[in-house]
Amino acid sequence: MRMIKLLFILSFLLIAGHLHAEPILRMSTTTSTEHSGLLAVLNPVFEKRYGVKVHVIAVGTGKALKLGENGDVDLMLVHAPEAEIAFVNAGYGVDRSPVMYNDYVIVGPDADPARVSASGSVNEAFERIARSRSVFISRGDESGTHLKEKQIWREVEIEPQGSWYISTGQGMGAVLQMADQKRAYALTDRGTFISYQDKVEIGIVFDNDPTLFNPYHLIAVNPKRYPTAQYELARQYIAFLTGKQGQSLIAGFKRSGQQLFYPDAVNVR
Repeated sequence: MRMIKLLFILSFLLIAGHLHAEPILRMSTTTSTEHSGLLAVLNPVFEKRYGVKVHVIAVGTGKALKLGENGDVDLMLVHAPEAEIAFVNAGYGVDRSPVMYNDYVIVGPDADPARVSASGSVNEAFERIARSRSVFISRGDESGTHLKEKQIWREVEIEPQGSWYISTGQGMGAVLQMADQKRAYALTDRGTFISYQDKVEIGIVFDNDPTLFNPYHLIAVNPKRYPTAQYELARQYIAFLTGKQGQSLIAGFKRSGQQLFYPDAVNVR
């Protein structure tokens, strides 16, 4: 009898705990937002304000969108405009909203064997790297950074291949560390580089080209396509990040005294 009563109490506690559990918002995002430390600043504020737990999956933008396409997440924070628009137009996502931006930069060794720093444009910089066969480390993972890199190679009509071109299939942090070890070049978002600059000896050898603009957007998965998605939570997160508090937190987020991302919401509430 006591055993039955004990099982009843345990069952009641489990049910009660489940009923009072925090709702979960599943978000896929690019590695730059996670590894920079930005989400560690933003998400606790959102969680406390709304009584929600945010589960983050940090991968390349291509994989982040694929998780949304499969209905495995409720929301995506990504940075590959063409892929994002295709995702929304295919009916997988809704409420695409600008959140912030930074830019891409080319990093490399101080010796700068390809004389990238003398380039007049990012296209010329890539041409110099290919022509000199200087080692270039690519993410090779269909991330936003990799998609931008491939776009530039297409524009200069070069198919990068050979021993000088290393495609890693890894995140930005791993690429920066490999580029540092091999004294090689790489394309990176400025925010991630700022986060890693104290860990590597390579530095920025080319930047400030309009082509290297790097915007980030939030996209909710389409609730009509995925009825079990936490759409209302996704909308709350979008409103938070594009609102005054979220935009202020983004503007104030710095590493080594440098701002990593810049607020970009259209209508700040």
